[in-house]
Amino acid sequence: MSETPAEVDVLIVGAGPVGLYGAYYAGFRGLRTAVIDVLPQLGGQVIAMYPEKPIFDIAGFPQVTGRVLIENLVAQAAPFEPVYLLGRQAVTLGYDDGLPTVTTADGSTIGAKAVILTAGLGTFTPRPLPAATGYEGRGLAYFVQRLDDYADKDVVIVGGGDSAFDWAATLEPIARSVTLVHRRDRFRAHRGTVAAVQRGTVRMLVNSEVTEVRGADAVETMTVRNTSDGVTQDVKAQAIIAALGFTTHLGPLAKWGLDLRTRHIVVDTRMATNLPRVYAAGDIAEYPGKVRLIAVGFGEVALAVNNAATVIDPDAQLFPGHSTDAAA
Repeated sequence: MSETPAEVDVLIVGAGPVGLYGAYYAGFRGLRTAVIDVLPQLGGQVIAMYPEKPIFDIAGFPQVTGRVLIENLVAQAAPFEPVYLLGRQAVTLGYDDGLPTVTTADGSTIGAKAVILTAGLGTFTPRPLPAATGYEGRGLAYFVQRLDDYADKDVVIVGGGDSAFDWAATLEPIARSVTLVHRRDRFRAHRGTVAAVQRGTVRMLVNSEVTEVRGADAVETMTVRNTSDGVTQDVKAQAIIAALGFTTHLGPLAKWGLDLRTRHIVVDTRMATNLPRVYAAGDIAEYPGKVRLIAVGFGEVALAVNNAATVIDPDAQLFPGHSTDAAA
């Protein structure tokens, strides 16, 4: 665990892709930076939820997995030596002589000249699959960490949203078989992904639900009931992916006095919040016309850093010049 610095120029709360890019950009501007995250590893929700899933809407990358994206962002920021405070939760915000101070759950206090909130959706908890209670780590997973874990296995995916269909498409060529179980016959996933999965070999059990999971030491089989006619069938599987979504909340940030709109933080065109020297970027930020994409978050955190830089040093220029102009 990194030693907690007493003071930094910029404290970034959230170590997902937007926070990591913010660490690079703050370093590029010559600002001492620390990044804090309640999760024990860098990458935020990308690493926790879909490290092996291909991402297609990052500029300059026709396709990149979440894991590789995070590795590249960490390498990009590395020359500027940001301090990473992982497994720490930012709890309270105060001010000392007009400068923000953030206290963590372990009682440490970090002074900063600016704070940038890049906490994504906040903390998140997967919605459970009640029939599989007790099988966590024994065949039941809510997020896929390693594709190789599913090689030559019979996999059941429960859900009808983007994650369920993305995993079905990704695992189809890897697993022995893939079965998708959804309680309705309509899906929330992107139409193109649904069509691609339907053209493949994935078995679709719609208007259905998993009612029982069995196995001595790990998942072996389960009962699936058709909710329309009540007919049940046994489905063999060594792995279940419960892609049922997750619940989110801001946690302690909700008590900081920020201007909130439906669990998001309202910002202006500088990415500034209603609190002095506190900015927000990425999915957690809200303004008219907001589009929640990683690509959008990258631009937002650059705006936040550049505007914070002029508050930290009133003589600093808002636009620092292009990175190509910097000395190699």
